[in-house]
Amino acid sequence: MRKVVAAKLHGITVTDADLNYHGSITLDPDHCDEAGILPLEYVDIWNKASGARISTYVIYGEKGSRCCVLNGAAARTCQIGDELIVCSSAYIETRRIAEIKTRVLTFNRDNSVRDRMFYDAGIKDDGRMTFAVREGSPGNL
Repeated sequence: MRKVVAAKLHGITVTDADLNYHGSITLDPDHCDEAGILPLEYVDIWNKASGARISTYVIYGEKGSRCCVLNGAAARTCQIGDELIVCSSAYIETRRIAEIKTRVLTFNRDNSVRDRMFYDAGIKDDGRMTFAVREGSPGNL
């Protein structure tokens, strides 16, 4: 089994930080649904401003709010306005790499979606790996 990127929110801006909340990252369910991130799913978070790297779980905020709120101890790793990369992962067998079509959303500063893309990996008949970044969503091929 290999750990691979399953979904990514790239460049989402922190809208709030709540040290006194009981923990997690609060995200807009619209963003999560489109990328394929589930509530309570563990994600890795990388702060583009500070380089901080943490792991926590997702809770859903208000639908349509474009929120990205670090809660509890995670609130100490960011400032409002920092851009984050939020990444979920999955364990798969190598031979199933072509089945994973990692959805990636990139964001404007107001957390509106700027770009939609997906990672397209595969294995050729001769065993060589292939990889491409494709625009849009995998369902729209």
